[in-house]
Amino acid sequence: MKITDARVVVSSPGRNYVTLVVETEDGVTGIGDATLNGRELAVASYLRDHVCPLLVGRDARRIEDTWQYLYKGAYWRRGPVTMTAIAAVDVALWDIKGKAAGMPLYQLLGGASREGVLVYGHASGTSLDGLSEDFQRHLDLGYRAIRVQAAVPGLEKTYGIAPADGRVYEPASGNRPQEDTWDTPAYLDFAPAMIAHVREQFGYGVHLLHDVHHRLTPIEAGRLGAALEPYRLFWMEDPTPAEDQSAFRILRQHTTTPVAVGEVFNSIWDCQQLITERLIDYVRASVSHTGGITHLRRVFSLAELYGVRSGSHGAGDLSPVAMAAALHLDLAIPNFGIQEHMGHTGPYAEVFRTSYSFSDGYMHPGDAPGLGVEFDEEAAARHPYEPRYLPVNRRLDGTVHDW
Repeated sequence: MKITDARVVVSSPGRNYVTLVVETEDGVTGIGDATLNGRELAVASYLRDHVCPLLVGRDARRIEDTWQYLYKGAYWRRGPVTMTAIAAVDVALWDIKGKAAGMPLYQLLGGASREGVLVYGHASGTSLDGLSEDFQRHLDLGYRAIRVQAAVPGLEKTYGIAPADGRVYEPASGNRPQEDTWDTPAYLDFAPAMIAHVREQFGYGVHLLHDVHHRLTPIEAGRLGAALEPYRLFWMEDPTPAEDQSAFRILRQHTTTPVAVGEVFNSIWDCQQLITERLIDYVRASVSHTGGITHLRRVFSLAELYGVRSGSHGAGDLSPVAMAAALHLDLAIPNFGIQEHMGHTGPYAEVFRTSYSFSDGYMHPGDAPGLGVEFDEEAAARHPYEPRYLPVNRRLDGTVHDW
């Protein structure tokens, strides 16, 4: 089953997405997501100029060999651009293999380990009352787990708050990123009150999650985690930057609140210490940014040995192709924890037709062969790329801070 063509399609049906299309001599086509939010064109160039020419003539069935060929063969390893490009190829080849076998991808990964995939949605508000309204809306939709974010009083803008017009809260359109301000003391005073508000109003019958977004030092994160212990969070996400994995030792010494981290990870080496020393409870690496199904499955297999569960990133900055791939892997692995489900906005359904479904708080990838996602290139061409950037975050004194 030789590969005859590999091409890259950049489109913006609501958000910017990079899609790799791989065709074989047998007429089977596979697709992979190569989206890297705010750096989409870098991955598109990496694929178009350096990877696609290498794929033509290769056997599409040799997924592991192709993965090693692209990872080791380039000499320059890891990094978000490289690993996102490899992920797109890997997922496209798994899609082809599933279609050729006439089976949904999860069957090729060993079959289902559960009936459905527990997912969490995003509730937010510019006030606590607004948060309550959005939280109730998610309950009415059937969610059993909900992430909560609310505007910090005194700050002009707070991460994770959806605007009133229904658009996504990031990234901003234009040729330069917007700049936000941040005040850690104000946040540390407000966050426990926000979580308490939700628990007092809605009780403990629903899983509650909160995203800190890398903004605290380890000791500040420990203080927050300790303050949140009475409210039984499902997890505290990205409490401190994870470049220094040993920093999480300090955090572990100060709180029993479960910790999730990993959406910025690109390889197993980014989380090896976190997993083997049991410094986290959930690893949030995504299929599209961590070398595809082949490599992320290795991450989850390592995590299983140490009692760490999955909690993959699933924001709207990953295309429906990535969501489908994540769901297939979620359904198959033994140590699944939860899956983020932010959903997609705008006319994305004109470009991506999916077979996955949501019901009563759970999702299922469907039983269509391969990924179960159809990609319409003609529709994609009607939604050209739009320059967008993630925000830059500054402290009140102007110092650039973690976003």
